[in-house]
Amino acid sequence: MSWLGIDHVQLAMPAREEVKARLFYAGVLQLTELPKPADLAARGGAWFQCGDVQLHLGVEQEFRPAKKAHPGLLVSDLEELKHRLVANKIEISFDAPISGFDRIFVADPFGNRLEFLQRL
Repeated sequence: MSWLGIDHVQLAMPAREEVKARLFYAGVLQLTELPKPADLAARGGAWFQCGDVQLHLGVEQEFRPAKKAHPGLLVSDLEELKHRLVANKIEISFDAPISGFDRIFVADPFGNRLEFLQRL
């Protein structure tokens, strides 16, 4: 057996907030929404394609945002993403530098922490 990679990352979201999820993930971040399998669609949430990995948002009834745990999403043009985030009034934060990367952090509409990185 060998490890092949990561198929998807899942974040939690509150119930009945799919419109907010789509506005942010498909609208602002410009990820492509994927259809959920019929047997899972009734649970709510939304799935998006992010390069070779999928980003799933699943409904959690007693939702609490992930403030520390987060996905690190690689981008090809961090400056362009920063401009898009600022234009949409999304607050950007920074953390200690990592060698070989430029990176920023944002919170999704539900308070989940997201990291965006560009290789230097």
